[in-house]
Amino acid sequence: MPKLHKFSLGEKVDKIFVEVIDGIVTANFLNSREKQPFVHFAIRKLDILKVFLMMLWETKSLDNKKYIALSEKLNEVGRNLGGWYGKLLKENSLSNNEREIKKVASEADGLPAFQSLSSQL
Repeated sequence: MPKLHKFSLGEKVDKIFVEVIDGIVTANFLNSREKQPFVHFAIRKLDILKVFLMMLWETKSLDNKKYIALSEKLNEVGRNLGGWYGKLLKENSLSNNEREIKKVASEADGLPAFQSLSSQL
């Protein structure tokens, strides 16, 4: 790979790495509903970062030892982000279900059949 391409790919790797950190740090300061898109963004950027690092390794711009060390750390970060994202999905779907139940209950309060049934309880 020509030196210019190696340099530009290295710059992209640096930029994406900063974007991953930015997504994680931003998500950390938000409520769970607002966190979800930032965690998803960090996951996407991390996947792109892994591909670029693999390209650097395949072109011998990154030696085996460094590639392995980086890959292990990035895979760990990926597992953590995936777990965090799954937790957020679960929390947000529970919140959506709770809102739907409250909505149905408030709509049912106005129905005569529901009012007579609830008075019997």
